[in-house]
Amino acid sequence: MKNNPNKLWIIVFALGWFFDFLFWKKAPGVNFAIFSMACLVAAFYLLLSDGLRPNRASLGLLPLFGFFAAVTFIRAEPMTTFLAYTFTLLTMSILAFTYLGGRWYLYTMVDYLARFLSLFGSMVVRPIAFMADVLKEQKEAGVQPSRRSIWPVVRGIVIALPIIAIFASLLASADVIFGQRLDDFIELFNLEDLPELIFRLVYIVIIGYALAGIVLHASTESKDEKVGSAEKPIILAFLGFVESAIVLGSVVALFAMFVAIQFQYFFGGTANITAEGYSYADYARKGFGELVTVAFFALLMLLTLSAVTKRETETQRKIYSGLGVTLVALLLVMLASAYQRLGLYEAAYGFSRLRTYTHVFLIWIGLLLVATIVLEILRKERMFAFAMLIASFGFAISLPILNVDVFIVNQNIQRELNSATKDSPDLDAQYFIELSDDAIPTLVHTLQTPTTPDPVREKVAAALACIRYERELYDRDTSWQSFHLARFNADKAFASAKKDLAKYIVDASEYPTTITTPSGEEFPCSEYYYD
Repeated sequence: MKNNPNKLWIIVFALGWFFDFLFWKKAPGVNFAIFSMACLVAAFYLLLSDGLRPNRASLGLLPLFGFFAAVTFIRAEPMTTFLAYTFTLLTMSILAFTYLGGRWYLYTMVDYLARFLSLFGSMVVRPIAFMADVLKEQKEAGVQPSRRSIWPVVRGIVIALPIIAIFASLLASADVIFGQRLDDFIELFNLEDLPELIFRLVYIVIIGYALAGIVLHASTESKDEKVGSAEKPIILAFLGFVESAIVLGSVVALFAMFVAIQFQYFFGGTANITAEGYSYADYARKGFGELVTVAFFALLMLLTLSAVTKRETETQRKIYSGLGVTLVALLLVMLASAYQRLGLYEAAYGFSRLRTYTHVFLIWIGLLLVATIVLEILRKERMFAFAMLIASFGFAISLPILNVDVFIVNQNIQRELNSATKDSPDLDAQYFIELSDDAIPTLVHTLQTPTTPDPVREKVAAALACIRYERELYDRDTSWQSFHLARFNADKAFASAKKDLAKYIVDASEYPTTITTPSGEEFPCSEYYYD
């Protein structure tokens, strides 16, 4: 890139302008995926044109990038989209600092932290250092900057603009016709919004500058020669085996007592819970968070001890691994207990977003625990960061595949259909109002299904009427940059249910807005409203 620095600057500033074109006063939609893809294509073009080919292992990140970028405009559920944005940027960052080396799967947590800090530093410093090196090389080669750089042109324009402005104002005062023509010319550029234009120009330059730093970092700092070249521990072991064995053994004994009690009055049958004076809600809600917290800190303790414990003989290694295996086995039983507690709570009150996230999270943290102990037995502790990264990717991928809001609707409606009191449903249809556009087609499908019981259909229709009313209150960005597949499908579903919802009357005269159903029932359009 030093041979033709103008190409780098033209491309990155064009990307900055493209960001402005896609996002300025535009709602999030397909624009993020388009911009991310444009940045990736431009970066590959600049690097490949310099003869820098990516490592094959780094190319393995591209399918993940494509998946998460697509999810940003396919799903509308908040946690799913947040993780999609986050992991799109994460995969692009990992690709930037492992472009040439490709050893991201060998990184430790310290390696990842150091690489992220280095990438951020490159975004701030490297473009300036790059231009300084270019100017130095040009000077040593006797090349005139005006022939090889765009910056003299930029400086000339900046100096000329105030001079032209002064002379133009004087000439406009001297001649009325010229003044009118000058005003017409200025109106073409809508300079009344000059502060806004300046602000947009500033962030275009900042985005272009940062992108230049990322590309330059990938071209020079992504070789990873030292990563994984030697299986040296990051922290030298300093804690004796006896001390660690006592700590691990004590925790194992405590966990074993807890698990024994769990088998006695929890796994032995749900009747034992009420016999001890607990309700399902009290038992499930009170203990769940504590169990997950214990699992997290126990895993952290095991990893820390593995890093700092001296294991000088094979016997010591086997004993330590045995204690570790036992600890993880007990943690898995405790997570199974937490999972069943959550199931009790859902059986009593139905599914919510938080409960669904937690279900998926428990599965992946359980798999991470298994991976941790396998790596400990194989003495591959260095690979824990890779295992944790895979578990994180797995959790983020699971949510859009599951389609959280659709899952909630299906589970809660099926729970109602399976209940014994179908004539007087306790379906929490108010919660449906808080769900995203992902849920609308499923709700409409339930409404239009002939086998849906009338009480359930009426509550679903009332919730849809509330959602439609709220959507109609706000102006929507209909630009192509803001296209979102979930919104598009929701609009189609509402159009197909227009006749079904015509019988539901909206009353917005006071808070909360209510829907009067054909049977005369009033349905409040608020999840937090209680009569």
